[in-house]
Amino acid sequence: MRIIETERLVLRTWKDDDAKPYFDINQDPKVIEFLPNALTMRQVKDFISAMNDRYIKNNYTLFAVELKKTGELIGFIGLSYIDWQVPFTPLHEIGWRLGSLYWGKGYATEGAKAVLNYGFNHCGLEEIVSFTVPMNKRSIRVMEKIGMQHDRAGDFAHPKLPPDHKLSKHVLYRIKSNLITEKPHNKS
Repeated sequence: MRIIETERLVLRTWKDDDAKPYFDINQDPKVIEFLPNALTMRQVKDFISAMNDRYIKNNYTLFAVELKKTGELIGFIGLSYIDWQVPFTPLHEIGWRLGSLYWGKGYATEGAKAVLNYGFNHCGLEEIVSFTVPMNKRSIRVMEKIGMQHDRAGDFAHPKLPPDHKLSKHVLYRIKSNLITEKPHNKS
């Protein structure tokens, strides 16, 4: 089901036939450089099921993203509820993961702006955060392009990783709803 459309993208719920292309995206060393490991096909199928359940329950999820022109799945952009133990939780996080073939084309920024609008104007959220490892300059740049501000006091060690893990340290970015003025193009 189409939920959000932008000029070039469709953000929608997941389909069973998204499993293979999403699995392939998650095998790309560039894509998983800042993740603990690649996903197995079982994990991908479980992820797809969980994302659709999350949409039914919450009216938001990590949406499948396809190119409007071709219908090709290029990854995900969406919202998650974060309630694990770090000082800034519970809050809603915006996140994205696109195939490396689609980097540098503005898709993450375009989709993330639409998801912020959706989260604030459709879901009624007051604040959204995003975080990544300090070395992930591409994601940090997207956070900045969509208007998020670095909260240096909120930087943290990821609680799901050992403290000495190379991906443990994360930078935190935030944005409040009063900073968003565009209206979404929702297709619900």
